[in-house]
Amino acid sequence: MVGFGNRGVMADNDPIEQEKAMKFNALLTNDLLIFHNALDIAEIVRQLLKERWEIDPRDLAHVSPYLTEHINRFGEYSTHEVGSQPEAYDPKPDVDFTPLRE
Repeated sequence: MVGFGNRGVMADNDPIEQEKAMKFNALLTNDLLIFHNALDIAEIVRQLLKERWEIDPRDLAHVSPYLTEHINRFGEYSTHEVGSQPEAYDPKPDVDFTPLRE
């Protein structure tokens, strides 16, 4: 579970503080979704490169980890891997972005 401050428990009866806590929690979960999507995109690009696909950096410039549809933050999720330690991950795909700077 992800929570901003005090493990997401509303410990204050002040409505303004409660609203801030709810907005900070929403911001945190949205940022985590974007981060997770960015890691997924990098992994997909890395896999395509491994399969010898040609990746044009101009095409990647149109891909965004910020999704606004089909997100169900409160859906059902598998937790069988919660106790496992993930391996080190390099989020940078091996794509030459030099053409975008020219």
